[in-house]
Amino acid sequence: MFLEMVKAEGLAALSYVIGDGENAAVIDPQRDCERYIDIAHRNGARITHIFETHRNEDYIIGSQDLAARTGAEILHGKNFDFHYGRPLAEGDEFAFGQTLKLKVLETPGHTDESISVVAFDTGFNEQQAVAVFTGDALFIGEVGRTDFYPDRPREVAGLLYDSIHAKLLPLGDQVIVYPAHGAGSVCGAGMASREFSTLGYERLNNPRLQLGRDEFIRFKVAENHYQPPYFREMERANQEGRRLEVLPTPKPLGAGKLAEALEQGMVLLDVRSPEAVCGAHIPGSLAIPLPMVSSFAGWYLPYHRPIGLVVADFDDLDTAVRYLVRLGYEQVEAYLDEGLHEWATSGRDYDTIPAIHARELQRRIEENRDFTLLDVRSIDEYQQGRLPGSTHLYVGELGQKLDQVPRDRPITTFCGSGQRALVAASVLLYNGFKNVEVCLGSMAACRALGCRIES
Repeated sequence: MFLEMVKAEGLAALSYVIGDGENAAVIDPQRDCERYIDIAHRNGARITHIFETHRNEDYIIGSQDLAARTGAEILHGKNFDFHYGRPLAEGDEFAFGQTLKLKVLETPGHTDESISVVAFDTGFNEQQAVAVFTGDALFIGEVGRTDFYPDRPREVAGLLYDSIHAKLLPLGDQVIVYPAHGAGSVCGAGMASREFSTLGYERLNNPRLQLGRDEFIRFKVAENHYQPPYFREMERANQEGRRLEVLPTPKPLGAGKLAEALEQGMVLLDVRSPEAVCGAHIPGSLAIPLPMVSSFAGWYLPYHRPIGLVVADFDDLDTAVRYLVRLGYEQVEAYLDEGLHEWATSGRDYDTIPAIHARELQRRIEENRDFTLLDVRSIDEYQQGRLPGSTHLYVGELGQKLDQVPRDRPITTFCGSGQRALVAASVLLYNGFKNVEVCLGSMAACRALGCRIES
């Protein structure tokens, strides 16, 4: 029997290949699915089954692509109108090789059709589970979101509680937990950085599992979650079952050709670091540092226009393409050959963004200077600690609330470390704001310097 986890960096999505003998299953695959085939081949197996634990909102699932390449059957929960695959019911079982058995549990709450997949090693014990793939029902240190049914908030929160306490925890303290997302995912806040746990450990230490049912429901109903506009696109794609034949291969364009493409409607995404973008960037580009692409591209990139990239290193190109494809962006057509050096030596204009040190920011606050300190972290982060006089607008929602940002005085964007602040500054500049600065280091630097922080 073998088991391998596959991580989708950026999304913090976790998928799995599990098998025994000549047959294997994949749970929640990504679109760039060659990795699963390689793992199965390396273990002398072929992929025969693909399990989807739930309808994903944060990425397009790779089931259709993987099934087309392997002939595997796609399986998912029954309480949603999928246009492909076969629905499963509580208790359905699947045997792999001599000792692996997978059994389905219906675990609604995050979504109505959510399932968990329980693994048994029948060579030792046919009744006692070894592991459970919990999808987005139970994470390590957290539980799944329940805000996708706004007309049924208490009901779905109660369903999740019951799924955890009546279905998952009774499997036994020894059972290893394999969730569909890890720390950093938009599918839940407060996840542990660990990628391993057991039901017993979670029962004792997961803060959400210490709550009674009524308290759990109240907590879940009161949670603050953001729903990017691209979530709707993901839901449609994952209901229909979207295919991707091959990953896009952006072509290199010199400064002149790229300028022509931009005039014809291409969107330019700069994925370099905040420090690099502040130093020089192409006017009209949108800047999202590479580690942030999975979280924020879906807030701002349109689906109907071609995309060009500016990268710091050629190796970043493949990563950026994969991040975008997972979000459904398939028109990734070009990148700036030789990067900003090519653009600058062509004599074309470039812009800069002033970078403000945390110490200077503290001085301005103490002197009560007239400027807008725009904190673009999540509302939970902001409420836990903020600088005096700051204004809060979440970075993802900034583009929809530009009328709340004054244009008649300097704006300093601020976040946890400077990366989201760079995204916010880029959005402001893209929308015609002029006097915009970025606090590099942001809250992390302020804490290191002992700045006054309010709560």
